[in-house]
Amino acid sequence: MGAFDLLNIASSGLGMHQTWLDALGRNIANANTIRSTDEDAFQAEMIIAEADADGGVDVAGIAVTDPEGTLVHSPDHPLADADGYVRAPAMDMSKQMTELVMAQRGFQASAQVTKTAQDTYSAAIQIGSR
Repeated sequence: MGAFDLLNIASSGLGMHQTWLDALGRNIANANTIRSTDEDAFQAEMIIAEADADGGVDVAGIAVTDPEGTLVHSPDHPLADADGYVRAPAMDMSKQMTELVMAQRGFQASAQVTKTAQDTYSAAIQIGSR
């Protein structure tokens, strides 16, 4: 492992966790998005991560939930069909919040590794310059 591999690995972790946080933010913001039954429901995004050849992590793709969503009986809603149904996202808010905590902790850990590596490299440079 080279001198700066640790920074590259931590940087890839920061990027993946930021993408995950962005997707979760969109999901949570649209948790209550209601559509008519002739439209697709909001599709929550799920990040697919994979290890890369350099020891870091990459976003391999983004999967989405079922566009069918969930039919909810809400006859007073302005988008309700003749039977009183609307389409809501097929999303579990408790799972989204749990993943949000995990993504935040992963981002914080990657940021701390980056800071520690930078401090270590700076100390080594100072020692070498004496």
